[in-house]
Amino acid sequence: MQQHPLGKLWSVSRLTLGGGGLGQIWGETSRKEAVATVRAAVDAGINLFDLAPGYGRGEAEAVIGDAFQGDPDPGLRFTTKCQLGSPPAGEIESQMRRRLERSLSAMQLERVDLYFLHSNIVPDDYRFPDPEITPEVQSRFATTWTRYVEEVIPAFEALVADGLIGAWGITGTGLPETILDALQYEKKPSVVQAIANCLDSPGGIRRYAEDPQARNIITAAVRQNVGVLGIRAVQAGALTDQLDRELPRNHPESQDYRRAAPLRNLAAELGISTAYLAHAYALSMPGVDSVVLGVKNRTELAECVAAEAASPLSQELIDRIDGLFN
Repeated sequence: MQQHPLGKLWSVSRLTLGGGGLGQIWGETSRKEAVATVRAAVDAGINLFDLAPGYGRGEAEAVIGDAFQGDPDPGLRFTTKCQLGSPPAGEIESQMRRRLERSLSAMQLERVDLYFLHSNIVPDDYRFPDPEITPEVQSRFATTWTRYVEEVIPAFEALVADGLIGAWGITGTGLPETILDALQYEKKPSVVQAIANCLDSPGGIRRYAEDPQARNIITAAVRQNVGVLGIRAVQAGALTDQLDRELPRNHPESQDYRRAAPLRNLAAELGISTAYLAHAYALSMPGVDSVVLGVKNRTELAECVAAEAASPLSQELIDRIDGLFN
């Protein structure tokens, strides 16, 4: 499998195995099949594994523990995340450290190579427009800019100094302008996870009213030499042949699935699956160092590995896909 430098860090495989599928967020699988999928990923040349305690309430991290039994090959790299929110002042470092230690225990690792802030970073006085997101609810998933600068970044640096993490990053799915600010701040993340799909859509994880600016975030990261992990290549199933779960008609993923009908028609014309085409497109996007997969079994993994082998797509095909949605 091809490799690519991840910003200023090391080279990684063009595909990253994510924990969403392993943790059964994207449909049912078994622990045995998930472990087999991890091992098949290694055999295919994947060397980066992107986890979080929230993927199946620790299940994805436990799969990694089972797969490697605390002794992964030296060339493999692992991430995890912290959904921090806005805890009381002075408690951020202890919470980040405690959650990291739980993740390390589950994965049977002594350190991770990347630790991501999984919270939305927002201006100090920002309120999400959805009336159901009360200040109390917002405090559970959003970290204010002042907390980020004054407490989160120093906590990351302390964890690096202690050898528990190699570097740190942010999940770039929150308020776009604040993500752009974080990418240009003097103490910037080493990696950002950014939306990378042909719809430029974050789907149901978008809580804000502003334009997502998906490609602007990738461009800004490249300019700052920040690594980019592309996420949502199939937009939570919207860019596949068939959604794998029942959703209300007005759900963002349902809306994107209907919007993606021309892509499904094109995939059928080419004799490939829509997911194959969507992954190949994400791998062809400028600035994306590696695409994070949400697969849950070896069959889905094999399709993505085949898409990687066929990427990048021709410029003619990229232009044709772009023309479906512009």
